[in-house]
Amino acid sequence: MASTSSNPFNEDYLLHSDHYGQDMKDLVLPALAEKRVRTTVKGFEDRPIACYQFAAEKPKGTVMIVHGFTENAYKFSEITYSLLKSGYSVLAYDQRGHGLSWRKEGLPDTSLTHVDDFEEYVKDMEIVCGKLLKGMPEPHFVFAHSMGGAVTGLFLERHADVFKKAVLCAPMIAPNRSGLPLGLAKAVCGVPTVLGKGMKRSFLSKPYSGPEDFATSCAAGRERFDWYDAVKQAHPEFQNNSPSYRWILEAVGVTKKLLAPGAPEKIACPVRLYTAETDFSVLPEPQEAFIRRVKQGKRVFVPGSKHEIYRSTDAVFFPWWHEILGFFSD
Repeated sequence: MASTSSNPFNEDYLLHSDHYGQDMKDLVLPALAEKRVRTTVKGFEDRPIACYQFAAEKPKGTVMIVHGFTENAYKFSEITYSLLKSGYSVLAYDQRGHGLSWRKEGLPDTSLTHVDDFEEYVKDMEIVCGKLLKGMPEPHFVFAHSMGGAVTGLFLERHADVFKKAVLCAPMIAPNRSGLPLGLAKAVCGVPTVLGKGMKRSFLSKPYSGPEDFATSCAAGRERFDWYDAVKQAHPEFQNNSPSYRWILEAVGVTKKLLAPGAPEKIACPVRLYTAETDFSVLPEPQEAFIRRVKQGKRVFVPGSKHEIYRSTDAVFFPWWHEILGFFSD
């Protein structure tokens, strides 16, 4: 169904894609700006973490959004709007090294993403939950994408009483190592790190240099890709596009933590894990190894999608998101 000037939204308040960029500018972003309350929370080691709260008029709960590698809370504006209009308050934040949150000193430019220890992401999430989420309407749910899925997975294994339900969108249970054996991948990034070059950009990547290529992107929906690509070009703080050697080393090491003996079994809430049909960013097999050990876990394959399922075509995105809203409200 195509949008009309009188109703550009579908039943779940997602935008039809035919006038996507203009409708985001005219309708979604102004509405979110009116609702948004930005707070800076002192995360792990007192590093400033930019947080964003949105209050629904008659809230039936709160959804926390945890973004992925080289992303930010702003990128999830359409989903945030849908949740608000569907009756959920929203809490989102920029993970350290992303968006408006703290970046480690000494990095050459904002397109390089670095972390000293993956646990820093988890500790930030714990602090944001403790300082902000606990004061927002219950029940609490979480929607986490990619790297955010790894952070949330570790969080859920340690905190059984925070979230009622969790959605993991193409979670990084294990990153794609481009065919490299695990030991070799660790060596390729571990040697530079030991030599004091952990904050250097991986030799496989380059600094951000402008418009990205839709064909090789993680998005399957052209209009949603075009909107955020323009946003990214205009905002240096959103131009993350490459990892440091240390970041890769930490990402490769997260799989062992997530799949540690007895760890997934500690997750108490129902978890819906979505696997994209085409995904060059994360591996599907570790997702299955993880979710089959979650007591109330279910894995769902999403045909026609790429890694960023939330940036799919309308035909894929709309039913997928409708299912997620149903999962939260059931």
